[in-house]
Amino acid sequence: MSGVRLRDMTIDDCEAVAVVRVRGWQSTYAGMIPQTYLDAMSVEEDAARRRTFLAEGAAAGRNVVAERAGEVIGWACYGPYREEGEATGDAELYAIYVLPEHHSTGVGRALATEMLARAATEDFPFMRLWVLTENTAARRFYEKAGFAPDGVEAPWDVDGVAVHETRYARRLSAADAAALSRG
Repeated sequence: MSGVRLRDMTIDDCEAVAVVRVRGWQSTYAGMIPQTYLDAMSVEEDAARRRTFLAEGAAAGRNVVAERAGEVIGWACYGPYREEGEATGDAELYAIYVLPEHHSTGVGRALATEMLARAATEDFPFMRLWVLTENTAARRFYEKAGFAPDGVEAPWDVDGVAVHETRYARRLSAADAAALSRG
């Protein structure tokens, strides 16, 4: 993971993060999400959404980018977990994406470690996330990071197709928080 720097996302990163997210979805979810949905994804629309989220501040999540040689190659975001619109007191990993050509280089792992550390320093007891049930690569990634399915599954409607998700959870600890000082 040589030469990768993690830092807070800024408004100037919105276009690059949108590229990471859209390319991530289109490469990772091909065959799992309707292709019409993936083909319709727009970097411009996603960048506009990112700008709105950042303008909303902490309620929109905490965003971190991974960059190498000044290029944003990854992005992750977490914030409060909600059930039926109510905060539960836990954190949720909302997103973690790395440009496809940087997969398996340690960038995703570094972003996950950073998100766990930051959430732990905010005294969240658990971090939860949702993953497509059939996305075995992502499930392995999260399991290696200490997450496990917690028994909750739910369908998500994408262009009229039910896509199934599985919720994962992981207890946060002082060791997670200590990773910030080592980073």
